[in-house]
Amino acid sequence: MPLVRIPTPLRTLTGSKDEVEATGATVAELIEDLEKRHPGIRDRLLDEKGVRRFVNIFVGDEDIRFLEGLKTELKATDQISIVPAIAGG
Repeated sequence: MPLVRIPTPLRTLTGSKDEVEATGATVAELIEDLEKRHPGIRDRLLDEKGVRRFVNIFVGDEDIRFLEGLKTELKATDQISIVPAIAGG
């Protein structure tokens, strides 16, 4: 089962856990499973266009924006990281 790293701002939805397990053949399915286990997380990750602009999702070291996006296929051994984008000047 893929392990998902949760950033600090989203840990209020995961009971303060920094890593959680979720299932899914694709990133989209994994996010739906996360939503079932941790209600409210989907809205923090996705908008009507897909992954929110200031959210990055990695499978291993690869940003899903450079893979197949939400259709990126997952293996049971994959490590998923949710990383909020950091802006600054």
